[in-house]
Amino acid sequence: MIMSTVKIFIADDHGVVREALKRFIDSQPDFEVVGEASGGLEVMEKVRLSRPDIVIMDLGMPGLDGVKCTANLLKANPEAKVIALTAHEEASYIKDCLAAGAKGYVLKRSLVEELQLALSVVARGGTYLDPLVSVKLQEMLSGPHDTTSAASKLSEREIQVATLIARGLSAKEIAKQLNISVKTVETYKARALEKLSVHNRAELVRYALEHGWLADEPAK
Repeated sequence: MIMSTVKIFIADDHGVVREALKRFIDSQPDFEVVGEASGGLEVMEKVRLSRPDIVIMDLGMPGLDGVKCTANLLKANPEAKVIALTAHEEASYIKDCLAAGAKGYVLKRSLVEELQLALSVVARGGTYLDPLVSVKLQEMLSGPHDTTSAASKLSEREIQVATLIARGLSAKEIAKQLNISVKTVETYKARALEKLSVHNRAELVRYALEHGWLADEPAK
């Protein structure tokens, strides 16, 4: 449990996206939105005034792109943490964003629960990568010819379920988080284990660690 309310700042050039994120975050008991901005230059000044704990950063903003904004923001506000929320899935964006100091990277096409999990992990001092991002990084590191890897055979949902299982969540917890039934979770789990050629949670955890699926452990 997060002991005090975590202050969130939203940086995105689309008003509809900002409003949807604000409604979602303000509905969570441990988080509150303390500011928002539509451009990179605007972010710097507003973050200085609002002093958020976490900044949700779009990478495609006008004026100053999200990667440069992240680097500049963290130099001026080293206590802040940045989670990239973006449509960009290219490995170059992922690497540059993490190199700039971001503590999280979530794809906009992922379920909203992915952002919720990222906020919780980063708020506790950890680093969170969208499972789909982790797979892309692994594919990049494996080389251009490794297109038949076991992980590439998994669906997006199978990757999500397998990653959450590896993190220690029960089928019931996963079902609640992804808004699906426990039976459906078990089905995705069985398919993932078969495709990865692993037989239990311990082997799945080992696979996830070796392939970069797991975020850093949150600080205790």
